[in-house]
Amino acid sequence: MNSLRQIAKILLPLLLGGAILYWMYRGFDFDRVREVVLHEMDWTWMLLSFPFGILAQALRGWRWRQTLEPVVGKPRSTVSVNSIFLSYAASLVVPRIGEFTRCGVMKRWEGISFSRALGTVVTERMVDMLLMLAIVGTTLLLEMSTFGTFFRQTGTNIGGILSSFSWAGWVVTAVCLLAIGVLLHLLLRNLSIYNKVKTTLSGIWEGVVSLKSVRSLPLFVLMTVGIWLCYFLHYYLTFFCFDFTAHLGLSCALVTFVVGSIAVIVPTPNGAGPWHFAVKTMLILYGVADEQALYFVLIVHTVQTLLVVVLGIYAWARLSFVNRLTLKQ
Repeated sequence: MNSLRQIAKILLPLLLGGAILYWMYRGFDFDRVREVVLHEMDWTWMLLSFPFGILAQALRGWRWRQTLEPVVGKPRSTVSVNSIFLSYAASLVVPRIGEFTRCGVMKRWEGISFSRALGTVVTERMVDMLLMLAIVGTTLLLEMSTFGTFFRQTGTNIGGILSSFSWAGWVVTAVCLLAIGVLLHLLLRNLSIYNKVKTTLSGIWEGVVSLKSVRSLPLFVLMTVGIWLCYFLHYYLTFFCFDFTAHLGLSCALVTFVVGSIAVIVPTPNGAGPWHFAVKTMLILYGVADEQALYFVLIVHTVQTLLVVVLGIYAWARLSFVNRLTLKQ
């Protein structure tokens, strides 16, 4: 039964993401994508975006090191950063497994209690969620007039957009919502299992409250803002790779970034499928042709995923040369 459950955790997200991608790209001319990549795309901007993608993960590692310090002492920076690189790569195989992967790396190389490390991860995620909610709220307020202008100029309204939604679009949306519901159910069930183990719960709680004891709270906040700023720049600079998105501006990039960040809640490898669908839909809203929007999401997501793979391979190789420490009680 456990083996079937493990197989299901791997196959179901792959099937969900694959089904959405198949629906989006059925009948698509992939030979044309090759022409865009080789002859029509400005790779300079894509290469300029890479340092921000790397820095976002590195900042996350340094911030985690700061969060761990009040609980277990100061872990090595090399282990902290590379555990993040490896966690993102692991999530490409099994969604959401990355958080457990980095705790496992910290236990194996630094001898840090898994439950304590997991508690600090919970703290980080709560902080990220609060910042993300602030970004979403600000974006909605700033872009409310933009959406209103679009509807007035095109003579469309919300009802018209909903009526033009194809049956397949409704099915994809329903499947995504169902997947989110299943994920929440699994998370609640896992939490109930942890509640049965007093020592584990105690370790997690100790990690959760670690934020109040960080050495420099302003530095923690600064790194948190830096993480999300780097994520955004990693995405925004790719707009300038293509003629059909280079003119869209910062507001469009912010809206599509927020929508894409929400879409990756659906448990598929690196958000494949839901991210494509959400960002492509918003780009069309800003006047990008359907085919061009498909080029953008396919190329950008693929290249950025390959960067995650490369960083994961580097982290695995780098950690193999790092000495392991004994368990810290």
